Amino acid sequence: MLGVGEAIERLIELYDAATARAADIFRWGNYAGYSEVTYPRLEVEVKQWRPIDRGAPFGYVDEAGRYAAELSKPRLLRGYLTEQLTQLVNNYPCDIFVGPSTTRIPPEYIRGLENVDEARRAGDLGDAVPRPTLDEVDDGIVDSNWEVFHGPVKPLFHFGPQRCDIACARIEHYTGIAVETLQKYILFTNYPMHTSEFVDFGLRQLGRQDTRYTQLVLPNGRRITGEDQEVDTASTRQMPRYDLCTEAGDGISMINIGVGPSNAKTITDCLAVLRPEAWIMIGHCAGLDGRMRMGDLILGNAYQREDHVMDGRILRDVPIPAVPEIQRALESSVADIYGNDKSLMRTGTVLSTDDRNWEWRTSRELWEWLRGSTAVAVDMESCTLAANGYRYRVPYGTLLSVSDLPLHAVPKLPAQAQAFYSSSKEAHVMCAVRAMEYLAQDPQRLRTRKLRRTIGEVPFR
Repeated sequence: MLGVGEAIERLIELYDAATARAADIFRWGNYAGYSEVTYPRLEVEVKQWRPIDRGAPFGYVDEAGRYAAELSKPRLLRGYLTEQLTQLVNNYPCDIFVGPSTTRIPPEYIRGLENVDEARRAGDLGDAVPRPTLDEVDDGIVDSNWEVFHGPVKPLFHFGPQRCDIACARIEHYTGIAVETLQKYILFTNYPMHTSEFVDFGLRQLGRQDTRYTQLVLPNGRRITGEDQEVDTASTRQMPRYDLCTEAGDGISMINIGVGPSNAKTITDCLAVLRPEAWIMIGHCAGLDGRMRMGDLILGNAYQREDHVMDGRILRDVPIPAVPEIQRALESSVADIYGNDKSLMRTGTVLSTDDRNWEWRTSRELWEWLRGSTAVAVDMESCTLAANGYRYRVPYGTLLSVSDLPLHAVPKLPAQAQAFYSSSKEAHVMCAVRAMEYLAQDPQRLRTRKLRRTIGEVPFR
């Protein structure tokens, strides 16, 4: 039996020893010893159930028993695991056990190993060294599958180890930089101009004496630690990422996810394994009310899902609630930057569609499509990001800027769009940045019960 600190250190020690063993095996070619390269396993026996604080957002169970997780990269999750495990053992009498699992780590998921591909092609590895397998990659825990929650040992964490490994690999592939510098507060955008504004903000912050930020990491891997005017923000990555880091990891990352709900789902499926505190979409939208003007802000408080990409995971009749803590932070930041002009921002339903040219319909078709809808804005990503945030228990929000009014003879055309972009981009980005900085001051306000399930929930956040 271990204390919380001992358990976390033991998890890290086991994982590091296993990956070091893998490096030795590939160095010397003694593949038979690969059976020792396994993920560490954390088990918690809750010895007695008892009532706890009803306001606790996590760290509770429905019954006594044994809960377990096999973990990858425990060093990366050290803070999260410590917090979650501490909360659980404070709420119930528990015994903690840590040891190696029987699940071997595929060498493709171990950074720095050499000659893996060559050895596979040569046939040297045989069955001794496992391949990455999709049989071990699923969201059965997240999606509350019956079998997962009705065995002798219940899940402690949302993800299996290979699910975490493939997610981290894809984050690095799409965004260009290692997962270690990803921050806990994430902004999504579709536009390089937003990432440029974010980088400018980061440089200004790094030039201050009283800044809490320590470095800015660019998609090309460059790390900037002070004010630097010679920064090229261009990137060839599919979803370039910019990390404005703090010592505690509670800084802000901005990711240009590109266009469409599929991209939004792809990146959030991956980011969720690192348990961010919040993610917010800042993008552009079509306004549906003739009283709107270009540049007006839309704070999404409801989501009409016509993006379809999440339909197999969350039924469309399941409501996706707004997260009040995010809403209040965004409202306050807009007031700080724009003043108290209440006509500038509207709170309402965002409709997300997977059809970029949704407005290319007959007037009657548009009438029938929108009849009965309360949507004030149309975009392509916000509902997906909200639905996946709800699904993965990551607080989410949406702050959009109206870039066209297609139902009112103001379509998005190049000249008008560029004029709008140049006048709105800085203030729009800064609203979201200030909201994230406000939330980072007290992350407890985001530890909400609103994203927890009635059934099929795990002890960890």
